[in-house]
Amino acid sequence: MGGSGTIVLILGLVSATMSCSNSYKSLHIFNVLDYGALSNGITDDSKAFLKAWTAACNNPRAENPTVVIPNRNFLLNPVVFRGPCQAKNINFLILGRILAPTSTTAWEGLNPSQWLAFQGITGLNIAGPGWIDGRGSDWWDQSCKYHPTLEGCTKLAPTAVKLVSCKNSSLSDIHFINSSQTHVLIMLCDGIKISDLTIQAPYNSPNTDGIHVHASQNLIINNIVIGTGDDCISIGDYTSNVQISQIQCGPGHGISIGSLGRGGNSVQVENIYVSRVYLNGTTNGARIKTWQVGNGYVRGAIFEQFYCTYVKNPIIIDQNYCFIRGACQELQRGVQISNVSFSDFYGTASTDVAINLNCSRTIACTGILLSKIQLKSVKPEHNLTSICTNAHGYSLGGVAPSSCLQS
Repeated sequence: MGGSGTIVLILGLVSATMSCSNSYKSLHIFNVLDYGALSNGITDDSKAFLKAWTAACNNPRAENPTVVIPNRNFLLNPVVFRGPCQAKNINFLILGRILAPTSTTAWEGLNPSQWLAFQGITGLNIAGPGWIDGRGSDWWDQSCKYHPTLEGCTKLAPTAVKLVSCKNSSLSDIHFINSSQTHVLIMLCDGIKISDLTIQAPYNSPNTDGIHVHASQNLIINNIVIGTGDDCISIGDYTSNVQISQIQCGPGHGISIGSLGRGGNSVQVENIYVSRVYLNGTTNGARIKTWQVGNGYVRGAIFEQFYCTYVKNPIIIDQNYCFIRGACQELQRGVQISNVSFSDFYGTASTDVAINLNCSRTIACTGILLSKIQLKSVKPEHNLTSICTNAHGYSLGGVAPSSCLQS
């Protein structure tokens, strides 16, 4: 997994040596200023960043090479940092502020789904304490989600930081703000540690998930503060062995597994552990959402120690998701949801239904556990309810509102 200790040591060395103009090169530090970055926040510095990256990545003699982004402002057009690299580990140290282009035209002819991408790298350590500013308001203003009748509206906007096919890597101590769409995307990765991030975007910014994980294994996500316009953390298809803990979430849509199986594809999600989550004013608490047309499974998910303040749907499973909400027809297929537990949920719900388990008649939810749940309404002397449809399991240790699970 990641090398946070190494980054701390390197940060100290950088601080000590930046004042010595020539000495830091012997420490295998690759300062983007030495490769032509202007750092005025106006001129595109992506070519200088790529030159520094290439020098660090391809240097056969550098041990723990470190690309350094000093404490200045850097405008970057869309860029991909590619591996594999010569060294066992490579560090990307952000001390300043990286700014996205404000105009969507910077992506013309390029992949509109990404801004800063890291691909095919083993031992990558991205660390702060700098900032990554997506400046996404132009994208939000033409989003099809909120402007469906706008001619030329966009369904796909850039993710701020995307890790693709990376192994044994880390992302830590970064401040993310105002991504055009998802802030952090982990795709086709193995052995990633994400820690000590803050992620912020307006509550009404479309599709600005905090962290999304897709087709990846063996992740640790810890100590994250997230407030956005979509899921704080979401788990996608073909993902397993994920530990998520110590999360502050709100505003946003909570912690989600899904949505899964939208294209009718097979889903495989298992061994997801989520604990110590603090939710404030979110749409959901813990949610699993699958499309009716999908198949496959979600199994072995644990949600525990959730502390809810004014949460609309603290516990929710929706196995009947379709394109026209409220008009879903029963299908003879679906994603099997089994062995899922919700325990130690406390706090307040802002709607009447605190537990809503909407499962398929064809492929019911099984092995569901509700344990030690104490949820109250934000309305004085108002009782909450639970609704279960085709949801089978059992309850332990006191559940309020009362469990509706079928045995």
